[in-house]
Amino acid sequence: MENSSALRASVPRLTLAVKEVTLAAMTDESKQGVAERAGVDVAYVDQLVELGILTPANGRFSAGETRLVGVVRGLEEAGLPLEGIGAAMRTGSLSLDFVNQPSYQRFASLGSETFTDVSARTGIPVDLLMVIREAMGFAMPSADDRMRGAELEVVPLVGLQVREGFRPAAIERWLRVYGDSLRRVAESEADWFRSEILEPLFAAGKTPADIGAVTSRLDAELARHGDEAVLALFHGQQANAWMKNIFDGVESWLADAGIRSRIDRPPAICFLDLTGYTRLTDERGDEAAAELAGRLAKLVQRTSLKHGGKPIKWLGDGVMFWFREPGPAVVAALEMVSGAGVAGLPPAHVGVHAGPVLYQQGDYYGRTVNVASRIADYARQGEVVVSQDVVDAADDANVAFAEIGPVELKGVSGAIRLHVARRDIG
Repeated sequence: MENSSALRASVPRLTLAVKEVTLAAMTDESKQGVAERAGVDVAYVDQLVELGILTPANGRFSAGETRLVGVVRGLEEAGLPLEGIGAAMRTGSLSLDFVNQPSYQRFASLGSETFTDVSARTGIPVDLLMVIREAMGFAMPSADDRMRGAELEVVPLVGLQVREGFRPAAIERWLRVYGDSLRRVAESEADWFRSEILEPLFAAGKTPADIGAVTSRLDAELARHGDEAVLALFHGQQANAWMKNIFDGVESWLADAGIRSRIDRPPAICFLDLTGYTRLTDERGDEAAAELAGRLAKLVQRTSLKHGGKPIKWLGDGVMFWFREPGPAVVAALEMVSGAGVAGLPPAHVGVHAGPVLYQQGDYYGRTVNVASRIADYARQGEVVVSQDVVDAADDANVAFAEIGPVELKGVSGAIRLHVARRDIG
């Protein structure tokens, strides 16, 4: 209860601090204020004014111009010349007016507190606070750097975890997994915005002003619906992940009560590889590779989820899966192998092994994973090859197994009894 009371007491203070940063960024700023919030020297602001990139009114700068300083600094650091940017803006061939759109408030300005200051105020280790910036895709800061407004919004949850006794390593792992996952979401969004909105406008010969008008019209709706969609998808994923915790908890209780043994149905790891995928994509190019990857993703997502599994990671020419039970894993593997041809993909082959696995940072590790990978390497085109452990635990699956025999697999000590799985048509 004391921790809960402390949390309720601290959140309003932090929320107020974040609001103060946001409100300050929305008002007109002096040259000194712009420099401080953008993290640059006053001389740099003067240079942008001289080049016509910034156009203050009566010596004051708008919130959009404050964000523009950060955008231009990023462009310069990426190798684009300031003089060229200024010349293009003066002639009207380049417009950066889009930073005035509300969604670009995501380009957060710096607050007044350093990481060290926030650590002293909240009790959160400074090293853990600095991981927040890395999780947002930026370089590791120093303890004396000032925190951004968006970073401060993450602090209450981290603070709660610290007060509740979470291990720092677990909190850091959570931050990094969230950051990496959301990076992929953001990159996918930026990709379709470019390909579906910007590139057609450029191809149609639209001017920067025309493009700005179109994106401004879409901006508010895209931002609102996008935030809602991401949150809804996240909540759906949470429901699935929480259900696994519920399942594990109930299963543990049943095992303790002697009703069911936890080793009756070990999890299964499955590796699917596409024969000749790399050669095919090399011959056809990136666009063909992206198309094949899209077909593969659709096939494996739907099939694995239907049978209680999930894709863990993409491996260039294949996919690694986790399945709750071996029987459904074999059924899913057979469906994916047969579905690959229907989807216009190269022929597939699959290896499946069952046993204990170690879960860490969104991935699975251990001998079970290594053996499953080697079995997949052994499988021939169109085959689903499984270990004896899978056969023993898949008695309820509507499949048949033909024994290959003991096989020496590269990198695996001892011979592994392998079987080829087939649909049971009897």
